[in-house]
Amino acid sequence: MIIDTHMYVGTWPFRRPPWSDTDAVVKKLKSVGITEAWSGSFEGVLHKDLAGVNARLAADCQRHAGFLLPFGSVNPIQPDFEEDLRRCHEEHRMPGIRLHPNYHGYRLADARFARLVEKAAERRLVVQIVVRMEDERTQHALMQVPPVDITPLPALIGRLPELRIQVLNATFNPRDDEVITAVRAGKLYSDFANLESLGGLARLLDRVGSERVVFGSHFPLFYPESALLKMRESALKDEDVQAVQYRNARKLLGRL
Repeated sequence: MIIDTHMYVGTWPFRRPPWSDTDAVVKKLKSVGITEAWSGSFEGVLHKDLAGVNARLAADCQRHAGFLLPFGSVNPIQPDFEEDLRRCHEEHRMPGIRLHPNYHGYRLADARFARLVEKAAERRLVVQIVVRMEDERTQHALMQVPPVDITPLPALIGRLPELRIQVLNATFNPRDDEVITAVRAGKLYSDFANLESLGGLARLLDRVGSERVVFGSHFPLFYPESALLKMRESALKDEDVQAVQYRNARKLLGRL
């Protein structure tokens, strides 16, 4: 069993991956052994009508029910964000939301972000925070978007012990030591899609343990085989492989 907690459907405006429609995305993921995938929508990054984005995402995932789980887009600086959150939870039955703070124009120290995650925690929704979509070196000249500063997260998590939160595409620089401590303490989950160096996953597990690291591919912007190769070349123990590939994701969703 492999649960991919970090993939997308829809159209990325800056380049066209080989897998451009939902059916092709699902077929590709299944072909490499993925058994469940948590999907965001590329449209949720730049579109303003997030209600429409989330409705289309929910419909797409419903066509592949049992494999795709939709994670809706919410922007806390929009005046109707609470209604978007309500629809995600009550109408679309989404298990969580996926946030893009650097594209939506707010920082994690913003009081509006804190309000959003408080509301999400009340609804028992998983909150995913995407640190970066693309390497800054490959971004369009008119769309230079820096990575999200995740250093405010530990203080926020300390106030919301019931919050289930995951960071996506983090690299864990030395300045992120407090975040590493939060992961090690069992208060934060992370994928490893953006770890590039040989043995990077093994070193991450050495730093934080295997209980809060989850499988994430960032497909279709990254190849899913890349994440699978990181698993294989790290020579992990069987129990750590199982934890990363599916057990931690099930725990994050409250299935265990």
